[in-house]
Amino acid sequence: MPYDLSIDTDDFEQKLNIILTQNRAEKYDVTATVKSIIADVRMRGDVALLEYTQKFDNPNAVLSDLKISPDVLIQAEKQCDEALKSALNHAMARIYDFHARLKPNHDYYQDATGTYLGLRYTPIDAAGVYIPGGSASYPSSVLMNIIPAKVAGVGRIVAVVPAPQGIIHPAVLYALKIAGADEIYAVGGSQAIAALAYGTQMIKSVDKITGPGNAFVAESKRQVYGQVGIDSIAGPSEILIIADDTANPDFIAADLLSQAEHDAVAQSVLITPSQALIDAVKLAIDKILPTLNRQKIAQQSWNDYGVMIKTDTIEQACEISDRFAPEHLEICTDNPELLLPFVRHAGAIFMGHYTPEAVGDYMAGPNHVLPTGRTARFSSGLSTVDFMKRTTLIHCSQDSFGKIAPDIQILCDAEGLDAHKLSISTRL
Repeated sequence: MPYDLSIDTDDFEQKLNIILTQNRAEKYDVTATVKSIIADVRMRGDVALLEYTQKFDNPNAVLSDLKISPDVLIQAEKQCDEALKSALNHAMARIYDFHARLKPNHDYYQDATGTYLGLRYTPIDAAGVYIPGGSASYPSSVLMNIIPAKVAGVGRIVAVVPAPQGIIHPAVLYALKIAGADEIYAVGGSQAIAALAYGTQMIKSVDKITGPGNAFVAESKRQVYGQVGIDSIAGPSEILIIADDTANPDFIAADLLSQAEHDAVAQSVLITPSQALIDAVKLAIDKILPTLNRQKIAQQSWNDYGVMIKTDTIEQACEISDRFAPEHLEICTDNPELLLPFVRHAGAIFMGHYTPEAVGDYMAGPNHVLPTGRTARFSSGLSTVDFMKRTTLIHCSQDSFGKIAPDIQILCDAEGLDAHKLSISTRL
């Protein structure tokens, strides 16, 4: 059954800490398996890549199947109905517009000494995007990962996507087409991450890998970090809802289950000062669950990791939310802006009664690749700047150099670095 807590009980802190320290990631250790696969792909390249694809995804695959041709994309477009294509194009335009606003500006100025200082932003050369596949298709993940890279100006974008039994959902292929992936490969799992990081005969290596995946993908990204950059180590998804008695319990129940249906280890949390809302949401969840296509998954997630917390005030709800630092935070009150000063940690905030988390998943514009597992305390969602590098600029004239050189020499002496000091003194 879901956790049912009240802030007024003596054991509240103890129970809350148990919830906050849960490890919802998959229970088995994949470290050794991932290490072996990565080493094998590094050593044997395409041969190993094909063998793992045959083992895990498509036993009938041949090497030529792994690279998706433009003809395949054209056929996929024909298989998608016009309403779906229109929706994806609408989403793409909104995502592009939002991420274009995040593109940073260069800066270059002269300080009081006459020294010129500044910074410039340049895109990485090549990005690899992992698109999850398997139990569901995610064309939205295609758009959320590729469009920021396009806006940043990345020169080469490589997409990898698992193809169980050789099949990739047409909507995913259409999204890859309109988003502008330069190369697409029907490979997944640790073997795909290894290929992106180290390269094979067919797939040239990239500079950064983004995109969510299962435990094997997450561990693979962890192990290749340093060889390439990564966006994050994504964990199970989560939603937290702060609500008061103005909230509609049917809305809240649907939003909680929208996260629960993702994964059996997803977490859905409601925090409210209204006991009447808690009671009504419980009834609504029991009514909705049997109607879901993914009922079994949602039911297990809700039973194992669902949380309802009764507080005395809405401000207390905000304080507890910050301890969760949730991936998705909904503030379901009449005036959600009034609570923003009380909330510091969340991947994305959805405000008001008509902004469910699904709006952000698909159409709003901000990225849905967000920090999980309380990492919103120190990290942010994927954006344009994640595909760019910041380089600082310094230009001293002889005169401005002379103004700062004496203090530099003092600091060189303090650190005992004679050659550093010599590089200064020889210019005076």
